[in-house]
Amino acid sequence: MTNFHLITIFPDIFQYYFSQTILSRAQKNKLIKIQIHDLRKFAKAGDVHKSVDDRPYGGGPGMILMVEPIYKALRALTKNQKTKNQRIIMLSPKGKKYTQRDAERLSKYKNIILLCGRYEGFDARVEKLVDEKISIGDYVLAGGELPAMVLTETIARQIPGVVGHKHALDEETFSKNLDYIEYPQYTRPEIFAPTADKKWRVPKVLLSGNHQKIKEWRRKQSKTE
Repeated sequence: MTNFHLITIFPDIFQYYFSQTILSRAQKNKLIKIQIHDLRKFAKAGDVHKSVDDRPYGGGPGMILMVEPIYKALRALTKNQKTKNQRIIMLSPKGKKYTQRDAERLSKYKNIILLCGRYEGFDARVEKLVDEKISIGDYVLAGGELPAMVLTETIARQIPGVVGHKHALDEETFSKNLDYIEYPQYTRPEIFAPTADKKWRVPKVLLSGNHQKIKEWRRKQSKTE
């Protein structure tokens, strides 16, 4: 079983999404386990506000997530784990651009810990506690919760049994290389007329029953651009 640990200050964000679709089924089948950890539970003892952020030294706008509660959270999650079977990932716009190859690589680990940032980011010393930094794109989000969901789903899909049929991912977009885009697919009706002067037809080759010709058509329609 692959364990996903998500550390966040907004634990309720994930509940609905992870209770749906293939991720729900994968958890019920004990292929994966998703655990959400509230960072505030690792705030300094006696702090009634459960503070996990503070103003940046040197001045500047916003607040920074403190290193101490993150250290405590990671220590609690990793104390009984073998280092070679786990990966600690900081979700940050400063990180490496995430790709399908990363999802395949990370699916080999048994424990994946995802740090969700907020506000103006992390105390820079948090970088000493992680194995890598990952970004899902060149844009800014309010926090790392959406990227954490992206990584969890894309990694989980690579785990045998999660998607379903063992060949389900063979011809999926990006399954062969980062430029591969899956061929177009069609279903009923054979002819769709959105307006009186328009008719959108299914390509005749797909109706031919000739599997060799269909295979060749699909190969040509697959894009590598």
